This record gives sequence, structure tokens and C-alpha cells, in this order.
Amino acid sequence: MNSPKKRWVQSCRRELLDRCLAWNEHHLRQALREHEHFYNHHRARQVLDQAAPLRAVPDPITDPGQIIDLDIRRRGRLGGVLREYSHAA
Repeated sequence: MNSPKKRWVQSCRRELLDRCLAWNEHHLRQALREHEHFYNHHRARQVLDQAAPLRAVPDPITDPGQIIDLDIRRRGRLGGVLREYSHAA
């Protein structure tokens, strides 16, 4: 069980703590909660076919017309340190 914990800590340090400065304990806890939500709900994993652990794999788009007309939205989290992408409705 140590290896998943080590991987999460390394990811957290590389993706969050190396890029932002925590002002106090409250700010650090808030940033860690936001990163945890991003890590579990939005961050894609290769081993899961580019899906997040708590999100299902989207259906593949095979129609070339749909691929051309994709409207992708980017949302910055933690002041732009983390970015999540989604299809516009």
C-alpha cells in the first residue's frame, strides 16, 4: 500500500506544491483539498484509458464532423496551477 501513497505524494508535490506558495495552514489545506478533488475527478490516467478514477470513460467520437466542431472549455483551478478540460454543453 506504500507505493500508491508515494505516487500521490510525488504527484501532489510536482503538480501543486512546486508551483504555488502556501501562506498558512488554512491555505495549504484548502489547496490540498482542491488538488485531491482534481486528482480523483478530473486528472486523466493512461492505465484507465485517459479516464479519471471516479469518472467513466467517455464514448469515443468517430464522426469526423463532430471532431471538427468540438467545443472544449478550460477551467483553471487554484489560480491556474491546475487546469481541467471539458466539452461545452
